[in-house]
Amino acid sequence: MFSILVVTVILASCLAMPIKDPYSYSSAVGQGGGTPFASYGEGRITGVRVWETNNNYYYYYNYYYYNSNAYISGFQLRYGSTWSPVFGGEGGEKQEMELFNDEAIVEVSGKYNPADYICYLVLTTNMGRTLSAGQPSQVSFNFYPANMGNELRLLSGRFNGAGITSIGAHWGLVYMEGAGNSTLETALETVTPII
Repeated sequence: MFSILVVTVILASCLAMPIKDPYSYSSAVGQGGGTPFASYGEGRITGVRVWETNNNYYYYYNYYYYNSNAYISGFQLRYGSTWSPVFGGEGGEKQEMELFNDEAIVEVSGKYNPADYICYLVLTTNMGRTLSAGQPSQVSFNFYPANMGNELRLLSGRFNGAGITSIGAHWGLVYMEGAGNSTLETALETVTPII
């Protein structure tokens, strides 16, 4: 009788364990000056546009040429069939990728200059495709979800008149059935004010 009670208590305690939070946040990188932003929309991210500014200013160091003035000037995400506002600017060259059905962004990586802008941005999907923009120089970063099966839900950070100065990634599950699949609610719940 005592063993049945012990087994029942153990099973009940397993059921009472908290469910792991289905959302995670990759902390923002970059100097962070300017206007804060958080992308939002209904449904899954289905497209990405990134604008890169390359001022073609090269300097010579130790037998290599470096572009010291290339950066991400802006980006835009498409949720379902609707494009979000452009965060940052539309200056420079545009890179664009449309996602296939059941394709999702599962990694955001790149490089940033701690003194000013995000220099390089790479978005990788669960099908192995990538969109890259900018020039790979400065300090590296790599964002990915903390939970298996999660995907990019929104990007947040700051921008000024010239480009993106900081960026962070919010990860979560996408529930395709029913309404209420808004990343605006998620953004308001998960974005920490930057002071």
